[in-house]
Formats: sequence, structure tokens, C-alpha cells
Amino acid sequence: MTPRLTRRRAIAAAAAAGIGLPAAAVAEAAPSPSRRRGRFQQARIATFNASLNRSEEGQLLEDLATGEDPQIRAVAEIIQINNPDVVLLNEFDHDEDGEGLDLFREKYLEVPQNGKSPVFYPYVFTAPVNTGVPSGLDLDQDGTVGGPEDAWGFGEFPGQYGMAILSRHPILTEQVRTFQKLRWADMPSNLLPTEHYGQEAASELRLSSKSHWDVPVRIGSETLHVLAAHPTPPSFDGPEKRNQRRNNDEIRLWADYLSPGRRSAWIVDDEGVSGGLAADEQFVIVGDYNSDPADGDSWPGAIDQLLSHPRVRDTRPRSEGAVEASTAQGGANDDHEGDPQHDTADFTDDPSPGNLRVDYVLPSRPLQVVSSAVYWPGQGRPGSELTGEDPFPTSDHRLVRVDLQLKA
Repeated sequence: MTPRLTRRRAIAAAAAAGIGLPAAAVAEAAPSPSRRRGRFQQARIATFNASLNRSEEGQLLEDLATGEDPQIRAVAEIIQINNPDVVLLNEFDHDEDGEGLDLFREKYLEVPQNGKSPVFYPYVFTAPVNTGVPSGLDLDQDGTVGGPEDAWGFGEFPGQYGMAILSRHPILTEQVRTFQKLRWADMPSNLLPTEHYGQEAASELRLSSKSHWDVPVRIGSETLHVLAAHPTPPSFDGPEKRNQRRNNDEIRLWADYLSPGRRSAWIVDDEGVSGGLAADEQFVIVGDYNSDPADGDSWPGAIDQLLSHPRVRDTRPRSEGAVEASTAQGGANDDHEGDPQHDTADFTDDPSPGNLRVDYVLPSRPLQVVSSAVYWPGQGRPGSELTGEDPFPTSDHRLVRVDLQLKA
């Protein structure tokens, strides 16, 4: 299915999103996004697993339509506070007509939340994902076909846990590449547990649990490729470690994509075009990758495939709130090897696996980085009521942002 770009009031909103819009208040000191300084323009890129998913199809649309849903209002307020120019939303239930994105903008983002300045995104991108899409195969090996475990990606209905990109800058729709249908078995030297799935299912199983997108955005005089994904959690596994393996190889897809030549030759997008991203293209990897470099239960070295990639820069964003939460919550956090200031998700309600760094904004090395941060205010600080502890007012994940400097 061809990816769809939703544009609502594009000309008017694009004008509004330029000079003259009041900047939202930001809790931490950082240069304002979309600021032109001579020959350069600053752009803030963010990722946020906002947990805007619901257990039933259509329920998110109903909640969005009211304009009063407390969780959605809190999510919108976080976005208004951080004021990104481009943001990926993970776990935003997908609907074919893009109605959910229109409602989210009109009734939440473009409305002041608790006195915060509204934000305007004239350009958005969304496309189908694999979650909840029936495979017609017995993927969970329970002897029956059907249900969330037998979908191409775990989900109660098609589009659950979907993705969306919102942007103040033009999205080059005709150049978008999606990899929803790429088969796991086509990856050379993959970790696919063929014996668990059986030969027939293994040969058809899709690699992406949701999808992988290469979405070019025109910022100033430059094109920035936004590489978005949301690999499966490496948990809920049996001895075959199918989810750990899939998470690793979903992450590896981008590592291969950034390596032009033989290593990326196997990659074929949904339009049948093969190959990876040219060596001279600039990019930023965004999303909830469900993999911490030191802790948690992901496949060894999974996220290091990106963090150690020669084309990728890790800005190591941090927050004071993450350090405070790690100490206060204890539990699995006490045994962690990673520095808690880089954590982006609060998983101590279990109490395992503890707080982890799983959400990433990773720019390409030639790009100039101005600053980066995880939006996780300490207790009692402004904005802490929007993050909180379980049950969370917004999400168990935190927004992560990086400010880049590009040619104006």
C-alpha cells in the first residue's frame, strides 16, 4: 500500500509555523528550535512513545474527538513544552484516513494546554504497520491460526501501536521509503529461529514488527532523512528467544541500510526498490528501539549496531529526573551497569527490568549538534506532573530531543 501524507490547511499552517509563532516554554535551558542564525537554521528533532494506543479499534478516535481526554492533553502539553520541529510518535493507533492525526492536531496540539503555547504541524506522515495484520500462519505454534500472536506484528487489530511523524518542514512524500513487507528470511546471516516457526512460516515472516520508514524532510536548503522504527520488545520469549532475535535484526536493518554496497543490497522497500541510503545523505534515527546498551534483556550488542556505527553520532541525552527515579525506585535499578542519567523509560512497576535507555534520536556524524535532552523533570519540578510514576499520566516513556544546526 502506498504511504499516505495527510496535509490539512497546509499553506495557512505552514505560514503560521514560521516567523511570528510564540515559542513554547521549555523546562530546560536549550536554544529554541527553528531559529535562523545567518547561514544556519536550528531544528529540534524528537521521538516520543506517547502510549496513544487503545485496546479496541476506533477507541483512540473517540477519545481524540472529545478534545478533553486527560492523557492525550498531557501528551500534547509535553510536546508543546518541548516544541520540536519534527517529532516521531510511537504507539499512535493508525487509521487509514489519517483522521486521528487531524483530531490530535486540531483538538490538542493547536489548543493551549495549561497555558502552554499551541504548536502547529502542517505536514504529517503515517502509513500502515504490521501490528494486528493477520498473517494466516500459526506463528505462535499453538495449533490454531488467528489472534494477536499470529499477526505479522503483535496486535489486537490492524494499526494498533502505529507510528506517525509530525513536521513543521515539508515532507518529501514522493521520496519516502517504507519497509513494512520486507521478509526476515531475506536478511543475510539473520537470527531467525526457523526451527521454532517451521520452514513455511519462517520463509514468509516479516522483519518489522511495525514498520521501518525513511522519511525525507526538507529543512532549509538540506534534506534530512528521518529513519523511524519501533522494534519489538525483546521479552515474552520462550527458549527460542524469538523476540530478542527479531529486535536485534530490526535494529540491524538500519545498520545495514547505512552501509551502501553489498551489505545493504538485500534491502528492498515496499515499492520494489533495493539498496540503502547513499553515503552523502544526512539522517537522524528516531524511535523506541526497546534495547538498552548495558541493561535489560535485549540480544547482546543489539543497539550497539547503531551506537557504534561509523555514520552515527550518539549525543547521550540525559535528565536529572531519571537519576532521581533510579535511586528512589531501587529494585532492578540497583543492579544496572548503565548510567541512569541516560534512561528514557520507567519500567520499575514490574520491578524488572528497571528503568532503561530505549528511546533514541541519533543524528549522522556530519550534522552539527547543539544540544540534547531527555524530558524527565525531577519530582516537584515543573512538568513532573506530566511524567510521574505508575500509573503514568502520559506514558512510561519520555520524550527525547536533539537540536541540530543545518544550512538555512
